Amino acid sequence: MYRPDQQAFVFRLRRQGKRIVEEGVSRRYTAIALIGLAGESTLDKEVILAGSDPRDVIARLCADVGTTRNLGDAALTLWAAAANDFGDCEALRQKVLELEPIVAGHPIVELAWTLAALCVSGEAHAVRDRIAERLITALNMRSALFPHVAGESGPRLRRHVCCFADQVYPIHALSHYYSVTGDKRALHAAELCATRICREQGDAGQWWWHYDYRSGNVLEGYPVYAVHQDAMAPMALFALRAVGGPDFTDAVGSGVAWLAKSPELGGRSLVDTSADLIWRKVARREPGKLTRYVQAIATGASPSLRVPGMDVLFSPGAVDFEDRPYHLGWFLYAWRKNRGEKKQTTDRGTTARVPED
Repeated sequence: MYRPDQQAFVFRLRRQGKRIVEEGVSRRYTAIALIGLAGESTLDKEVILAGSDPRDVIARLCADVGTTRNLGDAALTLWAAAANDFGDCEALRQKVLELEPIVAGHPIVELAWTLAALCVSGEAHAVRDRIAERLITALNMRSALFPHVAGESGPRLRRHVCCFADQVYPIHALSHYYSVTGDKRALHAAELCATRICREQGDAGQWWWHYDYRSGNVLEGYPVYAVHQDAMAPMALFALRAVGGPDFTDAVGSGVAWLAKSPELGGRSLVDTSADLIWRKVARREPGKLTRYVQAIATGASPSLRVPGMDVLFSPGAVDFEDRPYHLGWFLYAWRKNRGEKKQTTDRGTTARVPED
C-alpha cells in the first residue's frame, strides 16, 4: 500500500476483475499508518516504507500541512509526528489551533483525534482541556452516545444519527486524557459509552454502524466494517481498560470472531489469504445507501418508528472488495507486539501508567 515515489500510502486497493489495483494517495491514511507503525521494529518500518525513515515521510506530510483546512488531517499528522519522535511539533500544533477545534463546528471523530494528538504531543494544555470539555458535554447522558457533529445541528432529518466511529474515537481519546489529567468525568464518559456500544453489539459479534443519538438504539446495523471488528473497537476498549476502566475483552473477542466467521457470508470471512487482504465490509444488497436513509427519515419522524421488511428486501451479504491502509494502521496500533503501559508525567507532576503510544 506504500508508494515510495510519493512517500505516501494509497487511498485504497481494490479488486478489479482478477487484478488488485491501487487508487490515489491519502494524507489522512498515511498519518494513521505511521501511528500504527510507531510501535513496530525498525526493520519492519524500513521494509514497509521501502527504506525510508518514518520521520522522512512525516516531513513530507508537514511540507504541505499548511494548505489543509481539515482538522482531522492536521491532528493526525501531529499525532503521527509525536508518536514517531519527529522533533519540534510546534508548527503542527499551531496549525491544529488555527482550525479552531474549541469553537468551530467539527465532526466528533476529528475532535477526538485532536484530543488524542494533544495528549501524545504535550503542550497546548488549555486547548486540550477545552476540547475534552466539548467531548464530555457532547455525550448524551440518556443514550450514552456521542453525536456525529459538535457545534452545529446538521440536517434536521439526520440530526439524531451517529455512527460507530463517533463512539470509539472519543472513548479512546478520553481514556488518554484521563491518564494525563486524572479528570474522572472523562473516564466516566468513556465508560458509559463503551458500556452502551457493548450492550448493543450483535449476537455474532457485529459492531453495528448507525445509532440513534437520542435513545442509544441501533438505527441501522449495516454495513459491518472489518476495521471496526479487529482494530477500532479493540483500540478504544483496550485504552479504557489500560487506565482502570472496565474489561471488555469478551466483546473484543466476539468482534474478532465475527471477522473470522461471518454468518452473513455463510461462515466465510472477509480475511482473504489468497489476496493477502482484508476486504472492507459486509453490506446489504441494495441500491446505494437506501436502507440507512429510509430508517433515518423514519426515526427522524418518530424515535420508535422503523420501516419493516428491510432484512428480507435487502439482505446483508454483499462484500466490498477493497482494503484501505488506515485499517492496518489502527490494527497495528491496537495489537502492537509490545502492548502494555508506559510511564508518563501527568499535569499534576505525578507519574501515571498510560496506554502505549
